Amino acid sequence: MRKHLWVIGALTLLLNSAAQAEVVRVEIREREAFADGHEFGKVGAYEKIVGRLHCEVDPNADSQAHITDIKLAPRNARGRVEFWTDFFLLKPADARRGNGRLLYDVNNRGNKLALWTFNEARNNNPATLADAGNGFLMRNGWSVLWCGWSGEVPPGENRLVAGLPVATENGKPITGKVHVEICRDDPVECSPLYWTPWTVAIPYPPVSMDTKEARLMMRPSRAESAVEIAADQWAFARVENGTRVADAGQLWVKGGLRPGWLYDLVYTARDPRVSGLGFAAVRDCVSFFRYGADSPLAGAVERAYVFGISQSGRFVNHFIHEDFNTDEKQRVVFDGALSHVSGAGRLTSNSRFGMATLCAAQHENVLTPSESFPFNTVPQTDPVTRRTGDILAAARARGQMPKVFYTQTSTEYWTRGASLLHTDVDGKRDVSLDPHARLYVAAGAQHLGGSSTNRGSYQNPCNPLNDRPPLLRALLAALDEWTSRGVPPPESRYPRIKDGTLVSVDEFRTQFPKIPGVQLPAVCYTPLRLDFGPRWEKEGVADIVPPKIGRPYRTLVPAVDRDGNELAGVHLPDVAAPLATYTGWNLRAAPHGAEGMLAPYHGSYLPFVHTYEERLKAGDPRPAVLERYPSRMVYLYHVTEAVRRLRSQRLLLEEDATALLKLAGERQLWGN
Repeated sequence: MRKHLWVIGALTLLLNSAAQAEVVRVEIREREAFADGHEFGKVGAYEKIVGRLHCEVDPNADSQAHITDIKLAPRNARGRVEFWTDFFLLKPADARRGNGRLLYDVNNRGNKLALWTFNEARNNNPATLADAGNGFLMRNGWSVLWCGWSGEVPPGENRLVAGLPVATENGKPITGKVHVEICRDDPVECSPLYWTPWTVAIPYPPVSMDTKEARLMMRPSRAESAVEIAADQWAFARVENGTRVADAGQLWVKGGLRPGWLYDLVYTARDPRVSGLGFAAVRDCVSFFRYGADSPLAGAVERAYVFGISQSGRFVNHFIHEDFNTDEKQRVVFDGALSHVSGAGRLTSNSRFGMATLCAAQHENVLTPSESFPFNTVPQTDPVTRRTGDILAAARARGQMPKVFYTQTSTEYWTRGASLLHTDVDGKRDVSLDPHARLYVAAGAQHLGGSSTNRGSYQNPCNPLNDRPPLLRALLAALDEWTSRGVPPPESRYPRIKDGTLVSVDEFRTQFPKIPGVQLPAVCYTPLRLDFGPRWEKEGVADIVPPKIGRPYRTLVPAVDRDGNELAGVHLPDVAAPLATYTGWNLRAAPHGAEGMLAPYHGSYLPFVHTYEERLKAGDPRPAVLERYPSRMVYLYHVTEAVRRLRSQRLLLEEDATALLKLAGERQLWGN
């Protein structure tokens, strides 16, 4: 593998910031052939370029006015605020042989997801042909770009990180109250303050390690009364080899943390990062690669798109909502956006002591304002607060409205408040989407999909439905056709109040079949109106910590048929010709939480029994597999019809239609 030594290591490109957006210096640390120079069809070989962008912005410019604490960030001799971001680019070795399209993948807690989604390959440092997976993006000539944006992501394991400054006031540290909620599935002695399966976020340090200066409460659920834990019964600490070690980023509780319980820690923190600069990092990074004369893609980008999953999808929503989709020279950054499994959410990072990793769910973190007004893509009014607004207002006012695809699963209706994207805040009527937006819901799918293992924390095995990559590949192609050539995209597919496919949880419970041993959810996530004090909305500064709790919004869930499968949305082949009931919800199993708690982000897989006799013995009301499909030919007919419909609706590409039919034909349901 030959490396181009002239761009490795110490070489730095000094740029004219006026000509190159706000990127003033580029370090290219690695430039080499991708996949050993493998030729991806007519596009040819790809190359991998890795480095760091050094940026600076004018804190007094209108384009930075909505970044919390930007005027409190340190300034250089030119009066500008400096920050940096790592980047990772995969591009055709000859950029002119590409399709002229740049796909920016918003990293999720530092992790790259676009190749996992579109190419079905997972490696956080893609380098080999195996890391290209099925090669979809490369075969079609896409350039794929990542950069760091979250200052709370720790380095390591090839995560993308960003260097964001710390705000100070008159040269002195800024302090303030911080609320942290910790909820663990399993019994542990200690826990990081911000823990996720992918990484542990860097917290804001306490002013004092003395627990008498903080407060810790515990409760089984938010609806229950809290019990205070005495200061001598907990510590900022971790456990190593059985010994307690002081650690400002971890919570230790004597006797351990109870599974499923909520631990509310309030302490005085210091040194807030200017986290909103993460949005500027993405804006300026993409602008440099798209428009910069010194960019490795100079002159080769006709259209740019942003893609994000879960937290990264909420980043996409927030980026557009807070008017970052216009660069410093008033050029559009992204022509189109694909926000996947983001529910009705945005981020909480553009606030003082904000943490991007946080989001609310039915049981956990309900005091986190990840779902906050406005929710709709068209103007709406909150009758309680009398606030008005919409999430696309800034882009609409500029006349630089991107085309936006929102894609959701069933889980987002149960755990992420997705119905608020297209209903009023009281859940009484449907609200139309902006003409520049479409919404596609993968019926019966769960948040990330593909997991068939039951970790023991849930009532049922997790939902294995994983035919969403074909759907997302088709939608990426449709988004490009809409943006580039004006070809109308597929019609939106989502549940609605008016046709009875979007209902209350109570109505859902009357519809769902009475499957022996299956406990149904009694609630779904309902975001709360939260009051953080008078400076919150305009300055991003919380004066009330934890916030005052106001009246909840009303959310709804998808209606189901006699099998328990959802009526509305995109019916992928496994749902259109089902062998099971697929849900976007699951419940915590004892002893991992109180009865009835939703397990966040996980669905259920409830297979049909095989024969009529087995069904009678089990007392299962759902027709058995052989009652539905008495022969292989009957089953394949139903799958073929489902695939044909999706293909005709441009919700499947031809190559994926063929692959799904082949997969269905390999299923052994009828013996030999």
